[in-house]
Amino acid sequence: MPAVTKPHNQKGDFLVDYEEKVFEDVKAEPGELALVTFHTVAFEGSIGLVNLLQATRLQRKGFETSILLYGPGVTLGVQRGFPTLGDEAFPGHQAMNKQMVKFMEEGGKVYACRFALQALYGHGEGSLIPGIRPISPLDVLDIVLLHRKANAFILNTWTL
Repeated sequence: MPAVTKPHNQKGDFLVDYEEKVFEDVKAEPGELALVTFHTVAFEGSIGLVNLLQATRLQRKGFETSILLYGPGVTLGVQRGFPTLGDEAFPGHQAMNKQMVKFMEEGGKVYACRFALQALYGHGEGSLIPGIRPISPLDVLDIVLLHRKANAFILNTWTL
């Protein structure tokens, strides 16, 4: 049987070349828009947090970026905490809420469908993270179409 002679990985070791960037760093032209849609349940996987990070990165690249929360996506915009709102029950519990707040603090806009908020998930507008704009269910398609007309970059997030 062959012997393994490589020493164990140590804290601080590099396992990959994290500095190499293969593609140019694309920046938005003035006035370019981006829209990230979420039709996903908070905590049902990593897609909610990952694409919140993507939305923040688009904003930092100069895109005027908006987030659309609809269907189960509105659960990403609801205030949470335990034992009280804002409390972090365990490390990372508030990661999505904190990222949403950071995105808005950096100039991003967030919209949440009122129909999904009330009819599907039983929340009122007061449940939303401050700064999120509630919208009519009739606006859900129109925000997408407006971004399409503007030749915006659109990232659709879906999970079932």
